[in-house]
Amino acid sequence: MRVHFIAIGGSIMHNLAIALAKKGYIISGSDDHIYEPSRTNLAVAGLLPPEGWFPERITPDIDAVVVGMHAKADNPELLKAKELGIRICSYPEFIYEQTKEKMRVVIGGSHGKTTITSMIMHVLKAIGRDFDYLVGAKLDEFEYMVKLTKDAPLIVIEGDEYLASPMDQRPKFHLYRPNIGLISGIAWDHVNVFPTFETYVNQFRLFIKSIEPKGTLVYNKEDKTLQELVLEDQSKINKHGYRTPEYTINKGITYMHTHLGNIPLQVFGKHNLSNIAAAFTVCEWLGVEREAFYAAIKQFRAASRRLEYVASNNDSVVYQDFAHTPAKLRASIHALKEQFPGKALVAIIELHTYSSLNEDYLSEYRDTMKEAEYPAVFINQEALKQRNAGSITADTLKKAFNQPNLEYFSSIERMKHYLQDLEPDGKNLLFMSSGNYGGVNLVNFADKFLFK
Repeated sequence: MRVHFIAIGGSIMHNLAIALAKKGYIISGSDDHIYEPSRTNLAVAGLLPPEGWFPERITPDIDAVVVGMHAKADNPELLKAKELGIRICSYPEFIYEQTKEKMRVVIGGSHGKTTITSMIMHVLKAIGRDFDYLVGAKLDEFEYMVKLTKDAPLIVIEGDEYLASPMDQRPKFHLYRPNIGLISGIAWDHVNVFPTFETYVNQFRLFIKSIEPKGTLVYNKEDKTLQELVLEDQSKINKHGYRTPEYTINKGITYMHTHLGNIPLQVFGKHNLSNIAAAFTVCEWLGVEREAFYAAIKQFRAASRRLEYVASNNDSVVYQDFAHTPAKLRASIHALKEQFPGKALVAIIELHTYSSLNEDYLSEYRDTMKEAEYPAVFINQEALKQRNAGSITADTLKKAFNQPNLEYFSSIERMKHYLQDLEPDGKNLLFMSSGNYGGVNLVNFADKFLFK
């Protein structure tokens, strides 16, 4: 089978292309810009195309064209594929077609998706189960973000609620039709696509309805909005709720309370304990024994940029977190304060997404940084231009966050000088973003804070 990828440089797109090439498919692709690590990964796999769009490469012998979100509706290759009558699909649609005969486990929710997915993957690998997967971050234990084989009877999928492609305006997680579907919680996001909270909530209502008959919904019983959706749903599926387990923190280590005793963990924060409960419940439905789960989860480390350690000195520590929604921001700050009591926290959030740069949405951040003694916001001015957002002032941010002592950095240089001038003793530092702070090396920035 021959498959062509339009916008092959995307994180999942290029990983899917590599997975299919490993499966024996003939793969080609295109993109106008390909950044790292996609460029190197594609080059190593022998799949790196020249940059640009080349409609002459779209020929009748192509069996399917997979279109990424980066491609526009008037893409010349896409138009050529339509002209030739070649099958066109988004990658979630293609994944479903490839896995119709497998058990599909789909992890959805406004936050925690990557961590829960990676926890399940970690446990299944530890017990020797054969499975395929699609996850939204590079995990140390796994070479790629997508594995797609002929023989694995199970696939674990991180289910994103963002749109599938420019032509397919359905959320990605509506297309997988899970046998086991999980929702970790609902907190309004993607306001450029879902302009009201109810519109956003409805996507999760539809996700529940997409679960296969006699399938299973695993859900967070501590989320009020989600509880209401579950109670109203009349689908003929199993429903299994979970709650955050009890835990204690002793000498900087979090212990989860279980019937086998207190289990030491390598992750921390109430939200991560909730994520473990979610992964535990899914693994139970997959037949994993409790003892095997606990033995494996003790060794689990955070996925890349999920409350990930960056650097430290004798007194202070620096973490980074993939966070931009108000709920995740509040949870991440609380986790650091709870894990390191008595330490002041410097918390810097990069407002990066369409939602977070929308002035009408900013009020959702009210009081989310109250636990941080030194709250700060960074906004890359180029991101403002790209999203056609208006200028955002320091006063606007202080009012939105309800934080008079909030610092605002409109440039990397200002943030660098702030960290250089700040005395680190008695303080920890947390970087939060779903972007990359303009491409800076956070280790270098951490050093400016830690070492004077």
